Amino acid sequence: MKTKLEYIWLDGYFPTQNMRSKTKVVDDFDGTVEACPIWAFDGSSTKQASGDSSDCLLKPVAIFPDPQRINGFLVMTEVMNADGTPHATNARASILDDDNDFWFGFEQEYFLMDVETQLPLGFPLGGYPGPQGMYYCSVGGKNTHGRSFVEEHADLCIEAGINFEGINQEVACGQWEFQLFAKGAKKAGDELWVARYLLDRLTEDYNYYIEYHPKPVKGDWNGSGMHANFSNSTLRECGSKETYMQVCEAFRNVTKEHIDVYGEYNDQRLTGLHETASITDFSYGISDRGASIRIPILTIDNGWKGYLEDRRPASNADPYKIASRIVKTVKSVE
Repeated sequence: MKTKLEYIWLDGYFPTQNMRSKTKVVDDFDGTVEACPIWAFDGSSTKQASGDSSDCLLKPVAIFPDPQRINGFLVMTEVMNADGTPHATNARASILDDDNDFWFGFEQEYFLMDVETQLPLGFPLGGYPGPQGMYYCSVGGKNTHGRSFVEEHADLCIEAGINFEGINQEVACGQWEFQLFAKGAKKAGDELWVARYLLDRLTEDYNYYIEYHPKPVKGDWNGSGMHANFSNSTLRECGSKETYMQVCEAFRNVTKEHIDVYGEYNDQRLTGLHETASITDFSYGISDRGASIRIPILTIDNGWKGYLEDRRPASNADPYKIASRIVKTVKSVE
């Protein structure tokens, strides 16, 4: 029996990488990632190699049933050099969480855009919709735009076996969010990239496109972020306010290192307004959505056992880079 394997990878564009994919048809496939062969692609066409030495390798790392194809699978891959070492654009390989001690919950915000108008859904031509506020978790055709698309994307992710946890319309017109959770930093990145792939592929059927820019429409709007909720066994079990303060303080001296991988154009979003801290500042606080890192009230109520939320990552950031940097910072406390 023939099986379609859709190999997905990240290209070499900087600082914002793009997804690429191509289909490999195989015989007698058993449905496991181990059975997916290493494949190659032309790196000179993706800014990952020169024309005189163009071959890059695709190493399969995660597999999901493809909900839009009969007998198909989605294969997330890492880009490797021809000698088998990780390519410079391969951020997944830099994540130091081989025991899956770190758990991540990502909140992916985005704007749903109309291909013809080049505007978010619900935006009138030549003007602006009503001020933000009424769109958040709204119900009804006046303020809610794109629900059928968003619901279909949620169904596709669930059918693919992604640990999809929720959807809601966000505060701006045409802005939406979905949430994922995974035990293991690499797994969290794999699932978010595949969820993004399904989101982008679905737009082909609707004449839409996804805008991941953190502030695609200038004005008095919240930008789009990708809040990163994270924990490790220490945060989940310590029961110590002092430990939480030490972990939060560890982020202060590496603010630049985090911002450097938290997404392009993030300065347009992290202004100190619209529930954000300024990109030049670092702060943390209990239940404070205007802080860089929020300490959730549920963590306090559970006796200082739980998780933290880094609110700085932008919607266009790479979850692999975010996870890698957070893991490194938290581990520096140990």
